[in-house]
Amino acid sequence: MPELPEVETTCRGIRPVVSGQILTAVRVRNARLRLPVPDDLGVRAAGSQLQAVRRRAKYLLLDFPAGSVIVHLGMSGSLRVVDSDQPPGAHDHVDLVFGEHALRLRDPRRFGLVVWQAGDALAHPLLAGLGMEPLEDEFTGRWLRQALQGVRAPIKQALMDGRRVVGVGNIYASESLFRARIHPLGPAGEVGPRRIERLVAAVRETLQLAIAAGGSSLRDFVGGDGRKGYFQQDYFVYGREGMPCRVCATPVRRVVCGQRSTFYCPRCQRL
Repeated sequence: MPELPEVETTCRGIRPVVSGQILTAVRVRNARLRLPVPDDLGVRAAGSQLQAVRRRAKYLLLDFPAGSVIVHLGMSGSLRVVDSDQPPGAHDHVDLVFGEHALRLRDPRRFGLVVWQAGDALAHPLLAGLGMEPLEDEFTGRWLRQALQGVRAPIKQALMDGRRVVGVGNIYASESLFRARIHPLGPAGEVGPRRIERLVAAVRETLQLAIAAGGSSLRDFVGGDGRKGYFQQDYFVYGREGMPCRVCATPVRRVVCGQRSTFYCPRCQRL
């Protein structure tokens, strides 16, 4: 699933092309996504100027005067800038047309969504209960330690809980915990203040490096310009079961945590 770095990469890629432009048409070829594309999306948004393109967690927000188009890329989707007259492919379900350019949602598995929220986008039920943005200044060791106080769930599972911290999915949680030298199965509430500070720094560093690399392209993900990300080339542990740790050469192990594959080095990340 595209995580925070992939969505931020998309946001930064499409923003310069469409910000300030007039939405001239909405083309819906298949409305049957995770949530149905509203029948009146074109009526609500077409003819309006796009005021801002931003990200909240793993959601893209396209802000117009009357409200926002909210886009989620699902499990393997992408939102790309294409020529508005470029013929669509089999999995190209929605076009938001801005004159000679269009934002095209490609979603082979149809787990993404394109919905409308009148007024404040952050009031939408999908966004209203989301937690802290990990790249904001407010995401500190002190805040995270307080948020995890008394939590008995594994630290990796707690880190991926979007009600606490948003956008840190399976890949980047594994990579961040390795950088912080924290075992993924340790109880979240028992991680001490020094290790919490290391974890906050590791989450920031991992996400920022991934954004700089254009995210990770493990399946079909491409950024807004159609280019693949390459952060997967720098993984320390994710997907490297049985391979030598890049730091100590100990074979990387895989366990299941919260029904997700979790990768760690048993020497660098002692329980």
